[in-house]
Amino acid sequence: MTIIVSSSLRLSGELSEFFINKTEIEDFPRFPHRGLLLDTSRHYLPLTSILDTLDVMAYNKFNVFHWHLVDDSSFPYDSFTFPELTRKGSYDPATHIYTAQDVKEVIEYARLRGIRVLAEFDTPGHTLSWGPGVPGLLTPCYSGSHPTGTFGPVNPILNTTYEFMSAFFLEVSSVFPDFYLHLGGDEVDFTCWKSNPDIQAFMKKQGFGNDFKQLESFYIQTLLSIVSAYDKGYVVWQEVFDNKVKVRPDTIIQVWREETPVHYTKEMELITRAGFRALLSAPWYLNHITYGPDWSEIYMVEPLDFKGSPQQKALVIGGEACMWGEYVDSTNLAPRLWPRAGAVAERLWSSELVTSVDFAFKRLTRFRCELLRRGVQAQPLNVGYCEQEFEET
Repeated sequence: MTIIVSSSLRLSGELSEFFINKTEIEDFPRFPHRGLLLDTSRHYLPLTSILDTLDVMAYNKFNVFHWHLVDDSSFPYDSFTFPELTRKGSYDPATHIYTAQDVKEVIEYARLRGIRVLAEFDTPGHTLSWGPGVPGLLTPCYSGSHPTGTFGPVNPILNTTYEFMSAFFLEVSSVFPDFYLHLGGDEVDFTCWKSNPDIQAFMKKQGFGNDFKQLESFYIQTLLSIVSAYDKGYVVWQEVFDNKVKVRPDTIIQVWREETPVHYTKEMELITRAGFRALLSAPWYLNHITYGPDWSEIYMVEPLDFKGSPQQKALVIGGEACMWGEYVDSTNLAPRLWPRAGAVAERLWSSELVTSVDFAFKRLTRFRCELLRRGVQAQPLNVGYCEQEFEET
């Protein structure tokens, strides 16, 4: 984007001429995907909190809202195809849910601010809240030859599982207009699968041996085929790549692990070498907090700091700041996000040559004061004050 300002004004009387110098501004984003993830399962976030966050995202030039809607803890998405999911899986089906109208409002509110909504429904793990509303969906866990009464990940060996997923993701595909859906695929605990005799027999029949990553891949590949049939693309967490699931060439892999199994820079190298597009999140988990100016470490991350060819570097389409909700709700969301998330936003927008922490500190400090003026409870970056803190309301 180039803006040119040039003006001159000739006045009569005592002042003969007044000139405004010509100014040219060139500004454009370095990466096309500049996202922020909110987790609305661990703690329910009221609709107003989400809309307020979208406002500040726009101030920071974020353009993707990654909505991690559901997880083990609760299922607040109000499904019209499977209403029991919300009735039995949410914290409170009367108050702690997102209705169809709520979802539409979020999508439209985001659109008017230049923000896409990337909805995530993570499976086969992180799905305990799905179980009460869909009997038979989750895997029964065993102790020896006896069921324990507890459940593990989605049961990947039943036809009914895929019938449900087909119907559910048909709904999701119609509700969320973005081309991409996020399908998760991370942190699958194999303990329950290993204990289940039916799954053991299925593994033997398929020739998987004791490699439960193959069973996970079997499930995810089937799910990806279902979603592809609805003309949707997909984003997945890095385990899908790590476990060698066969995915389409246009799949986007999101890197979230900092150290295991390899450092995230090595992971970015491996993913792009395989020809996949990559998103970086590993160093930008804003729910992790320390005492002091941790924003500067966030700011100094270079997404392309890995070994690889120019062609590989071109496959990095951006990144996301993540705010997971185990210890975050509407009471502390804004101060934990802002202005720290602004450091991520600038890194994803600005040139790789813009790296002065001192200069960034001055700008973020002023921006924090501006956020206070706009009613956003952004936390301080260091010692000092904003005039807005002391203005009478």
